Amino acid sequence: MLNAKKTEKLLARIRNGNEMSTREKLNLIVELSIPSMLAQISMVMMFFIDAAMVGHLGSAASASIGLIESTLWLVGSVMSAAAVGFAVQVSHFIGAGDFVRARQVFRHALVFGMVFSVIIALAGVAVHKPLPFWLKGGADIAPMASSYFLVFSVTVPFMMAYHLMADMLKSSGDMRTPSFLSIMMCVCDVAFNYLFIYILHLGVTGAALGTLCAYVMTVVPMTRQAVWKNRILALNLDTTKFVWVWSYIRNAMKISLPIAIQSVLMSGAQVVSTLIVAPLGNVAIAANSFAITAESLCYMPGYGIGDASSTLVGQTFGAGRKALCQSFARMTIGVGMGVMAFMGLIMYVFAPEMIGFLSPVDAIRELGTEVLRIEAFAEPFFAASIVSYSVCVGAGDTIRPAAMNLASMWCVRLTLAWTLASTYGLRGVWIAMAVELTFRGIIFLIRIARGGWLAKIAPNNSVPVS
Repeated sequence: MLNAKKTEKLLARIRNGNEMSTREKLNLIVELSIPSMLAQISMVMMFFIDAAMVGHLGSAASASIGLIESTLWLVGSVMSAAAVGFAVQVSHFIGAGDFVRARQVFRHALVFGMVFSVIIALAGVAVHKPLPFWLKGGADIAPMASSYFLVFSVTVPFMMAYHLMADMLKSSGDMRTPSFLSIMMCVCDVAFNYLFIYILHLGVTGAALGTLCAYVMTVVPMTRQAVWKNRILALNLDTTKFVWVWSYIRNAMKISLPIAIQSVLMSGAQVVSTLIVAPLGNVAIAANSFAITAESLCYMPGYGIGDASSTLVGQTFGAGRKALCQSFARMTIGVGMGVMAFMGLIMYVFAPEMIGFLSPVDAIRELGTEVLRIEAFAEPFFAASIVSYSVCVGAGDTIRPAAMNLASMWCVRLTLAWTLASTYGLRGVWIAMAVELTFRGIIFLIRIARGGWLAKIAPNNSVPVS
């Protein structure tokens, strides 16, 4: 299927300034995208399985997780953003052939990431009890939601380590290891969930414990591969003494802060969306949560292709190869839109089965199916926004794309959702979502076409200046 040596040879052509045919570029996109897509799908499958197992505990258990779902995504997004700031630098240095500085950035990422994640974990532990009530949850579901979030908070440092190791490996061109280990994490999650939920009868808390154990089991071998085994990033390749360089932290912040702020505000928008949905009742809350989970299975291939585009654009950007950078951007966006158009069709046809797998409650299944089919038509443009944003991140262009995401979410989606929810209920919320994603895809395509994201590219074979 995939050839690691072939992939490395093709990536070396980027660093060495060799010309690449259209076939070679497509081969490289496919070789990087497929493992990343599998990794993304397996990660979502983990949440999908969690939701399915909890769904069979009843609508109250489902609603408890649905209530805090946006907050879970918020924390996860912040962890991911923190990792990206360092990974982009690593990708640029690798593209420029400066492996020593790439490893230096990696060392800084390890120190910063662990300190930052522990702080976030402690904050989560501190707020786990009042959080469900802040989100307007009822007294019937608040204890379960609180318990789940407590265990999730303990998981945060392991989540941070996962994102760091995975992003560093991807930046080096190794998509296969994160893919394999993500699949392993999904399998571990199923096994641990079954143990904690059905054998030990721990309910919602058991689902959180299963996720924690799955992360721990995955992070250990992934850390070993990144820190000791990777041919570019292995820290034992360094012969000089480690020296702390604050510029690596500052550069990471320049890249990560817009992404993190975007994640906070986007998740804040999701919280507002939850507040719009919450008065519609537990059935609507559960249907909304399950539909979001089911839809994520369809758009994760887009994020997988986005990962590949970030790596390819990052390395070509670091190598100073503008034309090749533009070519990879256009090709990955086209592939992403095609794949997600197909996934949208699959989602429309099999929506009843997808929601039915998550919940046996007829009312939830009917409403979830209806709103999921509304969303299916927006998937190609959702892909355009996902991959285009990843292209921009690979080039270190994060401020304007973040602003575009936020403006689209807050000004278009939430305004429409608030307007339509009173008349059309949950269906109105998802109509608003479909309209907004289409709009977002269009403005990102315009951004890529105009080329502003390449403004800071450096001359060939030099590292771009921040």
